[in-house]
Amino acid sequence: MPTDRDEAGSRRPFRIYTPASLGDAIRHYRTEAGLTQAQLAEMAGLGRSYLSELETGKETEQLKRILRVLRQLGVRMTLDEADW
Repeated sequence: MPTDRDEAGSRRPFRIYTPASLGDAIRHYRTEAGLTQAQLAEMAGLGRSYLSELETGKETEQLKRILRVLRQLGVRMTLDEADW
């Protein structure tokens, strides 16, 4: 689930708790970069349909495992734009 907008209108980091929140973040950063799903999928070496499933919050087996590990550790994942 994305966080609220700050005063300047830009987004703060996305907190990733669920497949849907990860999908929202991926879609946000992809569109912000001006990329189509097909373009990003090609750049990342993924199928466009797989990227679409991620963006719509489909819980893949790999994602389910990662989120389970994070929950067991009592930590969360946060996505923010990289400065590199």
